[in-house]
Amino acid sequence: MPIEFGLSTLSRGALVSREAYLEVAQAAERAGFGFLSVNDHIIVPANLGSAYPYTQGGAWAAAEHGHCFDQLATLAFLAGCTSRLRLLSSVMVVPHRPAVSTAKMLATIDVLSKGRLILGVGAGWMKEEFGLLGAPFEDRGAATDEYIEAYKALWTEQRPAYSGKHVQFADVIFEPKPIQKPHPPIWIPGAGSYETMDFVAKRRWAYMGIPYFHRRVFKKNFDYFREACAREGYTASPDQMGWLVPVYVAETDARARAEFEPHLWYFAKKLLPGINIAPPGYTSARSALKMLGSFGDFLLNVGSWDEVVAGAYAIVGSPATVRAQMAELARELGVGNVLTLLQLGTLPTDLTRRNMELFATEVMPALRRDLAGPVERAAVAAPLA
Repeated sequence: MPIEFGLSTLSRGALVSREAYLEVAQAAERAGFGFLSVNDHIIVPANLGSAYPYTQGGAWAAAEHGHCFDQLATLAFLAGCTSRLRLLSSVMVVPHRPAVSTAKMLATIDVLSKGRLILGVGAGWMKEEFGLLGAPFEDRGAATDEYIEAYKALWTEQRPAYSGKHVQFADVIFEPKPIQKPHPPIWIPGAGSYETMDFVAKRRWAYMGIPYFHRRVFKKNFDYFREACAREGYTASPDQMGWLVPVYVAETDARARAEFEPHLWYFAKKLLPGINIAPPGYTSARSALKMLGSFGDFLLNVGSWDEVVAGAYAIVGSPATVRAQMAELARELGVGNVLTLLQLGTLPTDLTRRNMELFATEVMPALRRDLAGPVERAAVAAPLA
């Protein structure tokens, strides 16, 4: 089962300068990561309560969830300073942005990167952010569907036209077209909504399980996704499934835990409170009940290190320990993409850099070798038009 590894900037609040992004992207490319993700929260409301308290210097704790410069501008910048690394928008909340201009910028990024864009899109969950931006929260799922279909029309049709509730255009000339045909691969994240998994399976896109849940939640969701693909008449490829997970590597298990554990608890107890995994209007009643049933398996509710290890909320230890645990989980889940969170909460830059170096040299090559198999990877980069 071939596997690819990505590096996430989701939880790195320190990415607030050109130099920081440049260092991370070029280091990831040198280290051999397959893709790099860039997060997308456009604005942070001041009244979100315990999940977003003030921190020193007037910055927001929300920044530690990965708030960055404008995502599209950042991806365009990274396209010019890397040559091999694939660039993932993880995730773009599409109702926040005008459809036609966003489609143009995404196509431009694909051209500038010579076909390295991966479009990670989602409907979003932060109701206050939608309110500040004037976007419809309750209708954001339908709006997201429309926006993606509009992007595809603009990217693939000679004289595209689209007529929907949220997006309308007719008989336009659109340039540039993306390099990847028929369009860049599309990855959709989710916490277990049946509708999301059915939607992704029907279109033969990729489903990314969001982190901070017990391993059994991932197993249940990926099993359902495979069933959804089978109902559509095909076998899901590992390339269509992605797993996001915090990882920390040190020379020994004891050292890894000692260095990482305080930062994990800071993240779990200071940054996760107030987050609602199924807010009203977020999904159907059926899916909301399923997701709320998993709330006890959310990292926020974990109270001991033994629970962290048993649930694989984070993979922490020596290179040998991390290799063994990640190989076991990758096989159990059947995923072909692993997006690693190598910085979490308050983990400082020096430990982050060493974590990344050890993972890249002592873990990633061995996992690629050990998980390689005779089955060819399905072409998720060529989704249904």
